[in-house]
Amino acid sequence: MFTINRGTNRFYIGNSENSLAEMTYVNAGSKIIIIDSTKVSDKLRGQGVGKILLKEVVNLAREEHKKITPLCPFAKAEMNKNVEYQDLIY
Repeated sequence: MFTINRGTNRFYIGNSENSLAEMTYVNAGSKIIIIDSTKVSDKLRGQGVGKILLKEVVNLAREEHKKITPLCPFAKAEMNKNVEYQDLIY
């Protein structure tokens, strides 16, 4: 379906210079990841790409035993809706 790439503090689809979609985050200390932005191009909009990118950040947080502060409105709404993610919200 989509190839998810990982860059410095982001997951993205496409190439690193011109991604078609990306979710960016910052590490806030050793225990918190802050999701600060989600961008999806018109070409990929409506295909669940944002949710796919969020799942990557969630998997990262779980692997690193971190919580997530979703400042990005999209990530915040999705995390609040999804029962599986609510244990990670900080």
